[in-house]
Order: sequence, then structure tokens, then C-alpha cells
Amino acid sequence: MQEKPIRTLESRIVYQNKWSRVREDIIERADGQRGIYGVLDKDPACIIIPLEHTPEGDFLTLVHQYRYTVEASYYEFPQGGWEQGEDVDIEALARGELREETGLTAGKMTRLAANWIAYGAMRQRHHVWLAQDLTQGEAQLEAEEHGLTVHRVSVDEFEQMIFDGRVEDNCTLAAWATYLVWKRRS
Repeated sequence: MQEKPIRTLESRIVYQNKWSRVREDIIERADGQRGIYGVLDKDPACIIIPLEHTPEGDFLTLVHQYRYTVEASYYEFPQGGWEQGEDVDIEALARGELREETGLTAGKMTRLAANWIAYGAMRQRHHVWLAQDLTQGEAQLEAEEHGLTVHRVSVDEFEQMIFDGRVEDNCTLAAWATYLVWKRRS
């Protein structure tokens, strides 16, 4: 591996809460120029694709929730993290997020990939899971998920939702693309 083009000279946490840390780094580029880099650090998270194959067709379970940062509500795959550091059991996290948000329990979980979320400004790993053999139970929403609703839609409807603006979450889109490539290669 070649030398890193940016070197960290100093790093300090400027803000933190139970969900994230904001870090300000003083950096030096390979040409000697110095600057400041702001980084949002978050613990690992999972996004889950709940997929049912039925005689009537293939169906997905989505959640619909308000996202404060963009002041709008959208449909997306269940996703989240537990704020337990880097050593969290990723499959347990995925199963837990699926159960918390949708009430679903998966008989089969397949890890598809791990992606960085918005790595130009944030440091967070997002693990993509396919959940199958689903059993419905009761959701266990956290306070931050107040108003979240669960929706079962056909794959065709979901793909239409991407183009009519009901699904705009890039993590959901990346997870679906990952699944489609995995499916084609399997």
C-alpha cells in the first residue's frame, strides 16, 4: 500500500452524544498544505432486506418514518445501530433491528456486504443483510422511532417507489443494488 496522501497531526472530539461523535482533525496533505477535516464518527449499523418469496410473488417489508435532518418522511429498509462500539455482534444487531422496527424474526439471515455511509464526511460501516423465512411478531420501537409504520409491498411496487420519490434513502438503494448483484452471481 502506498503512503497515505493525508496525515493526521492532531485530533479532538468537539461534540458527542450516545449516538455519535464529531471529531475535528488538523491534517497535512502530501504537498505540505495543512487543513481541518470534520468527521462524524458512528458505531457500526445494519440495513436489512426482509424478503418473502410467495406463490403470489416476491414481497419486501419497508418502514416509513420521519427523518428530521431532511424534514420529510420516506420508505426504507429497516436499519440502525445499537451504539455499543466496534465490537458489536453484527448478526445479532441485524436481527435485533429487524425485530425492533418490524416485529419480524428471520429464520435465515445472509450477510451480503458492508458499505461505508457517506464516507466523505462520516465514518460508519453499514452491514447489508438479507432476511428470509420471516415470522411476524410485535415491533419494539424505541422512542426515536415514534411514528414509524411498517409496510409490506411487492418487489415491483418497491422498484416503482424508487422512481416516484417515495424511496430516497441511499442506504436502501445501495442495499437493493447489492442484493440484485448478489442474486445474479449466486
